[in-house]
Amino acid sequence: MKAVIAALAANLGIAIAKFAAFLVTGSASMLAEAVHSVADTGNEVLLLIGAGRSRRARTTEHPFGYARERYFYAFVVAVMLFTVGAVFSIYDGVHKIVSGGELQSPVVAYAVLGLSMILEGFSLRTAIREANEVRGGRGWRQFVHLTKTPELPVVLLEDTAALIGLFLAFLGVLLSQLTGNDKWDGVGSVAVGALLGCAAFIVGYETKSLLIGESATEEMSARIVAALEGGHEPFRVIHLRTSHIGPDALLVAGKIGVPPDLTAAALATGINAAEERVRAAVPIAETIYLEPDIYHPGQADPADPSVEIVQRAKRRARLRSQRRP
Repeated sequence: MKAVIAALAANLGIAIAKFAAFLVTGSASMLAEAVHSVADTGNEVLLLIGAGRSRRARTTEHPFGYARERYFYAFVVAVMLFTVGAVFSIYDGVHKIVSGGELQSPVVAYAVLGLSMILEGFSLRTAIREANEVRGGRGWRQFVHLTKTPELPVVLLEDTAALIGLFLAFLGVLLSQLTGNDKWDGVGSVAVGALLGCAAFIVGYETKSLLIGESATEEMSARIVAALEGGHEPFRVIHLRTSHIGPDALLVAGKIGVPPDLTAAALATGINAAEERVRAAVPIAETIYLEPDIYHPGQADPADPSVEIVQRAKRRARLRSQRRP
């Protein structure tokens, strides 16, 4: 949560400075940027609330816990970013273009925009450093799409959009000053709003997918399959379904094939041992349900997507074993 706290501190200071600059200059771009920073500050508060509420203990009404609250609050952030940031910025910019206005003291706007860029750069650097610790060798686009932790992508997208928005606001003020036409200031505000709308769409799209429930990564699924089939028990995975209950909590459900002559006591002992191996291989696999079935070759439904997950996991395991000396 370091990235969220850094973004909260930066956005709060930036919002105050931008509102002061707007009162002095009357710039629509500065007002749009000020509202943008207020929205971002509220967004970080929402992310912190979601992180806190997600740690509540399980209840009879919510037996899997509240970990998905982090996804819910991240989705609310997307809505806030669009409604408060994008819609207001576009409205204010269009109003400035239609009604006109007088830009005063542009030097103050430049100074505040420069200070804001420094603070946003600090916040973005913190988010990048935190993300680099968990993204491995994945590119940034892949990281945003595949990560199950919603806060880092939200902060990364917010800060990136903020830096680009500051540049657009700077262009709006500069063109207004150079041409003597204050409508360019309104154009800058509209551009900031369009940028925020794009960022809100990406955040909303990714967090909606997490909120609905995403499966484990292929690498994690491969470890689960290897753990289930890697013991002394003659188990064969028929299909596997996983779902992230939260960033650090995974639900694992699978059907395993067992020999017809296996006794109930041996089956129960084998399933318990298999679950222990899965938790050792994938520590976030908090909840595991295994359904035994008499194994028959070819009984898996090829149309079931979870069957393909198992097949890919087994292929990955074979490739790894072939590479070993």
